[in-house]
Amino acid sequence: MRYMMLIHHDEDALAKADQGKLWGEYAAFNDALKKVGQPGMGLQPSSAATTVRVKNGKTDVLDGPYADIKEQLAGYFTVDVPDLDQAIAWAARCPSAQYGSIEIRPLRQDGGS
Repeated sequence: MRYMMLIHHDEDALAKADQGKLWGEYAAFNDALKKVGQPGMGLQPSSAATTVRVKNGKTDVLDGPYADIKEQLAGYFTVDVPDLDQAIAWAARCPSAQYGSIEIRPLRQDGGS
């Protein structure tokens, strides 16, 4: 089963972390991940976000993320593992799990949206 892991972390807490240790942990995590999945992409900080909403034919463009929350969407990765328990184990291994949360979503098998 293929799962997408959405990384949400507290950008301020992550910035205060030991960067050498953090990026070393991420390098090891991504190396291990290559065996069962696909390292994803990190995102620029939420301050670089633009949000678009269309209501009643009117387009609103807002600077910043959709919601002002403590944890920001930071990136994603995918895994192809036999079951949810193994996906959970991979999410727990992600260094950003120490600074926020990893949302696990099964990918649709039919390729639809």
